[in-house]
Amino acid sequence: MGRAEKVTVRAVAERAGVAVSSVSRVLNDHADVSDGLRARVLAAVEELGYQPDPVAQSLRSGATRTIGCIVRDIANPLFGDIVKGAENVLHDAGYSLLVSNTDGDIRRDVDYIELFLRRRVDGLLLSLQAEDNADMIAALRQASCPLVLLDRDVPGLSASAVLCDHFTGIVAAVGHLVALGHRRIGLIAGQPVIRASRERKRGFDEALAKAGLPVAPELVRLGPYAAEFGHASTLELLDLADPPTALVAGGIQFTMGSLRALHERGVRIGAELSFISADDIDWLELHDPPISVVKRDHMRMGHLGADLLLRTLGGEAHPCFEPVGTTYIHRASVQPPGVSR
Repeated sequence: MGRAEKVTVRAVAERAGVAVSSVSRVLNDHADVSDGLRARVLAAVEELGYQPDPVAQSLRSGATRTIGCIVRDIANPLFGDIVKGAENVLHDAGYSLLVSNTDGDIRRDVDYIELFLRRRVDGLLLSLQAEDNADMIAALRQASCPLVLLDRDVPGLSASAVLCDHFTGIVAAVGHLVALGHRRIGLIAGQPVIRASRERKRGFDEALAKAGLPVAPELVRLGPYAAEFGHASTLELLDLADPPTALVAGGIQFTMGSLRALHERGVRIGAELSFISADDIDWLELHDPPISVVKRDHMRMGHLGADLLLRTLGGEAHPCFEPVGTTYIHRASVQPPGVSR
């Protein structure tokens, strides 16, 4: 048999000297197979280099051994780490991960959900653009496969979720700013249609309330997760008659835009404005000065999300929830107000 010629089940059966149906029972791990028969068939499989047809297997079993994953921006290192964590777990379990990038477009969320369901994926990992879109919720309710939300909370949807404790990290970060003497603290965060944005804003409000400080509306900017919004919002805050002495960027896109704005204005971080990024990527520690962060384990998010899917596919009760903590890490970008470097 030539190398380019595909080895068939019939060829395996002939080499093993058994019926095609016997080969099928062995390959599908049927319980009613003798040890001798199994050994002969597997020896023939090894000798001929037989590879099962995954499409035919999926048609027989109803399982495609694929998982769909929807993220907002694969260029964001946060999502790259989440996908890598999920893929590591799924690969070891014999699954392939199909990733789609919505680029912040809620319509693409819906389109990709419907596409993955038509392709009969075995499960979905979802980091959605918004949690309250009616078309998106309707599409997810049509799913017959397990769903795992990545730091999202969709009302009325039966889905497992990985949930990050943004609240605790932000409370610690803002509390540290207050303890150093900051009273005018700015916040740039996402819109409340996403859980992470709501929890960061809630933590911000709580930390100020604990210190007996009011939330100054002019110091809070809520908008789309984009570097451009972080850039524009930072410039607006700097132009206030009474600008903030400290700033919290609630998302890595905001951090990138904000740092660019501060660089353009020649603001000395730490000396003239304390700065905290809610989310961490490697280069923030290499910044001059190193940037204080509210850190979470992005790889662990993907790992836990994939594990939740596999557990559900294995028959575990549904839905389940897994927490991921956040930690405030103080670096030189945060100093008492007015302290020179």
